Amino acid sequence: MLEVVETLAEWRAGTEARRRAGATLGLVMTMGGLHAGHASLFARAAASCDVAAATIFVNPQQFGDAADLAAYPRDLAADLAVAEAAGVQLVLAPSLAEVWPSWPEPTATTVHVAELADVLEGEGRPGHFDGVATVVTKLLVATGACTAFFGEKDFQQLCVVRRLVADLALPVEVVGCPIVRDADGLALSSRNARLSAIGRTAARALPASLAAGRAALAEGHGVGAATAAMRDVVAREPLVALAYAAAVEPPTLRAPVDAPPGATVRLLVAGVVEGVRLIDNLAAQVGVAP
Repeated sequence: MLEVVETLAEWRAGTEARRRAGATLGLVMTMGGLHAGHASLFARAAASCDVAAATIFVNPQQFGDAADLAAYPRDLAADLAVAEAAGVQLVLAPSLAEVWPSWPEPTATTVHVAELADVLEGEGRPGHFDGVATVVTKLLVATGACTAFFGEKDFQQLCVVRRLVADLALPVEVVGCPIVRDADGLALSSRNARLSAIGRTAARALPASLAAGRAALAEGHGVGAATAAMRDVVAREPLVALAYAAAVEPPTLRAPVDAPPGATVRLLVAGVVEGVRLIDNLAAQVGVAP
């Protein structure tokens, strides 16, 4: 049976009670707008741990655009149904005042993960990852020892969370889970619902660009050729405004100094379609066919 709590005190008590009873805890942090991608994380947590738990909180700290924040989908009843169907047993669904009592005044304390938070999405959305890192840290501290499951679609976020958990010695194991894609290849995202049919078709240029970049690497070309191939694919779709196309070393997110045959890189792309910012990524190996 699904238990829903609204305060951090109730959440802390609930997670601690389950650990005292000998249960392991699997955590999935979300902002709602839940879809099959989230459900896959819930199912992974339920299969891997005794108790699957989730947080549902739209964190304003990580939005630089007030219109983007206002447009973010909010339907708690629908979200709870998705969570329960996927095996979640405990949900934290707090109010804004519960998490950030002083909002819209900034908090005196923020968490910044140097370098990882300053590139790619961090460069295009200043302050975004400070907001992510701060709320993730607060919720992980409130949760206590657990295994936290994050989707690889937000690959940079996954890298940021892994680093902050390691640097702060939090009692958390971070597990990355594969991207879930729709039949047309588009990575599942709560933002996809804001696209028109035409915009959705245009957005397919993003996964297509990743495929082109991976093909270039598989043929033995360098990362420069791979990123050029990615940019070329996006350039052919006028409805997509490219934010970046990059090939990086996981987990540092730095451009590879050298990428010999067999080296693994992560291809990342972001673009704006009909005012909606979309991201995607793909693992690739130099000289190795997928």
